[in-house]
Amino acid sequence: MNVLVIGSGGREHALCWALSASPLLDRLHCLPGNAGIAELASCVAIDPFDFASVARFCQTEAISLVVVGPEAPLVAGLADHLRDAGIRVFGPSAKAAMLEGSKGYMKDLCARHGIPTAAYGRFDDLARAEAFIEAHGAPIVIKADGLAAGKGVVVAESVDEAQAAAREMLGGRFGAAGASLVIEEYLDGEEVSFFALVDGRHALPLAAAQDHKRAFDGDQGPNTGGMGAYSPAPSLTPALEREVMERIVRPTVAAMLEEGAPFVGVLFAGLMLTADGPKLLEYNVRFGDPEAQVLTRRLRSDLLPAFIAACDGTLDRFDLRWSEETALCVVLAAQGYPEKPARGSEIRNLERAAAIEDVVIFHAGTRREGTRLIADGGRVLNVTATGRDAAEARARAYRAVDLVDWPGGFCRRDIGWRALAHG
Repeated sequence: MNVLVIGSGGREHALCWALSASPLLDRLHCLPGNAGIAELASCVAIDPFDFASVARFCQTEAISLVVVGPEAPLVAGLADHLRDAGIRVFGPSAKAAMLEGSKGYMKDLCARHGIPTAAYGRFDDLARAEAFIEAHGAPIVIKADGLAAGKGVVVAESVDEAQAAAREMLGGRFGAAGASLVIEEYLDGEEVSFFALVDGRHALPLAAAQDHKRAFDGDQGPNTGGMGAYSPAPSLTPALEREVMERIVRPTVAAMLEEGAPFVGVLFAGLMLTADGPKLLEYNVRFGDPEAQVLTRRLRSDLLPAFIAACDGTLDRFDLRWSEETALCVVLAAQGYPEKPARGSEIRNLERAAAIEDVVIFHAGTRREGTRLIADGGRVLNVTATGRDAAEARARAYRAVDLVDWPGGFCRRDIGWRALAHG
């Protein structure tokens, strides 16, 4: 079968890498792709938001399945447009994608259906937001309601910091995404990412991972899209995973079906493991980045039939196998990321780094100029490694990182510290 992946980041390279191993695959395309994806798939220069052109390409190339990587095209309705054209899509409708497209929508859904999450308020008026912050004190969490590329959340340590964040967001920092806010109680605990495939009625658990959001070591600096990840997450025990499925994921799937927005795709739950049990911080409606990079390294089953089962409503008769090994990903980002990443520097010696045993390097913001590999984004490379435990996977990943010749890049040197602390 012919498959089209939408997107251009490390997440999409990881998905293409996994799908390319399927014996069911005839041809793999990616739109628009990157320099690394081009080694696995035919890259197509079509704007993902030009829905009509995407649909025409699918029909011309006899595409059997479209896998949508990023959230923005889903929220804008790409999956709806393709389904209306008779094309099978792994990804939710625009209505179901509101779980990520509007944090307020997600919180209201949780409130209506008794799904455990932090107490909250919704605001589009600065004076009311400031009064709410003053009444509840700090620490407190300020979130832009809409899509803000993973950067629209401020965990404020003081009332002044919280009110400044509210002023900045409502003042236009994130454009329309910040036109309204969700302000919620601060939850204390350990944060984990949990993933499940969903076919509208049934949910199949995948695995957990832990991300590193801050730009610099010691969880310092600005929030980013993610500077590294590892899987499994030792803090999410099998018992807690069952609780997450029974109290959070399955009730959400049932709620979406009941409210006329059945969810099809991957449901990514950002969780806080509190003293009162797991609570939902947020939903994303696509694979995480860089979490997808470590999940695909651990997956031992064919991903393609799993996606088809989700599209066709047959996940209740499906299962997946996972490696017991740890997978760890270190993100190499361009200097200046996340505010003003520098583009155009050359990256060398990648082949030698990728030759290390159990290392796979996924591209994100890269392009080719002849034989030269050029940095062309904020997060540029994802160096992944597997090992018997987190220590071995981490050692391999950083050995590869140290072989990459790229003075224009930087990375965190402490990826996986929580897993090492668990022993």
